[in-house]
Amino acid sequence: MTPLKPYLIRSIYEWVIDNNLTPHLLVDATHSEAVVPVEHVNDGQIILNVRPAAIQGLNLGNTSIEFSARFGGQPMQIFVPLDSVLAIYAQENGRGMVFDPAEDTEDNDTPPEPTPPPKRSHLRIVK
Repeated sequence: MTPLKPYLIRSIYEWVIDNNLTPHLLVDATHSEAVVPVEHVNDGQIILNVRPAAIQGLNLGNTSIEFSARFGGQPMQIFVPLDSVLAIYAQENGRGMVFDPAEDTEDNDTPPEPTPPPKRSHLRIVK
């Protein structure tokens, strides 16, 4: 089964934009595949403004978020793996969603183990 997280991120992003608010991503900048401006990282995290006027070429994919933006006047291509996204929210009111990092480490493709049927029924026939 496909993960739910990319769909939640896209829907919350659209909701924030539709309400004329500013979408922000809270990202774990220590993720090995994350490409973010390190000079703006604070306590291993970075907040990215993903308002359409502030970025170009936004791609909210199923495995990553990519866009280009300017930091200190310098253009930079940003790459954020979805499992490094900690939250998406509106800057103005803080409404959005925080994600549990533990959910990203679970294997969503493996179905749960079936429980074995009981060996003997506890019911008996009464005449």
